[in-house]
Amino acid sequence: MTLSHIHRFEPGPNSRSLLLLHGTGGDEHDLIDLGRTIAPGAPLLSPRGQVREGPANRFFRRMAEGVFDIPDLKARTQALGDFVAEAGKTYGIEPPVALGFSNGANIAASLLLLRSEVLSGAILMRATLPFEPVSLPDLAGKPVLILSGQSDPMAPASKELAAVLRQAGGNVRHEVLPAGHGLIQQDLILARDWWTESGSADALVRS
Repeated sequence: MTLSHIHRFEPGPNSRSLLLLHGTGGDEHDLIDLGRTIAPGAPLLSPRGQVREGPANRFFRRMAEGVFDIPDLKARTQALGDFVAEAGKTYGIEPPVALGFSNGANIAASLLLLRSEVLSGAILMRATLPFEPVSLPDLAGKPVLILSGQSDPMAPASKELAAVLRQAGGNVRHEVLPAGHGLIQQDLILARDWWTESGSADALVRS
């Protein structure tokens, strides 16, 4: 079976997997090393965004910087959700934790709002609230880490995103770092520690 998105899959010995969602201009290779650093041994599923903005890959269209094409965003979210579900069957992995940066973090947030069943949690780096949801999903304690930059002009609604996901029942941790839109070392340290801690908590719940 041919899956809908060009992607890269890296198998790993651990049961928890990561869905890697790149930022604008990235591709399926961009976050592999980041994923290996944050979650050693995790299977990595990394799709390429299907929208082109000039030469750059994106996961959904925008009208201008910070102004999203909401119908396209929602349609692309559904398509990505279908891909994640089919890839899970193809590669034999459970619903992954999404690790998204910028544009990838925004569609990961949209997946939590529209297709939460395909994810077991999320690490959202430099995300904003992608749209105001009409109704809230049942996130039922799903772990979410939001890493924001204090001087990031491109993700102005990260606090609103955290509030919405908490209201939906998510177990949300929101950290605002002394950074802009780019990642810093502290992002990696916090994400790696959160991955370990959330995995331990999940194991306790399942036992």
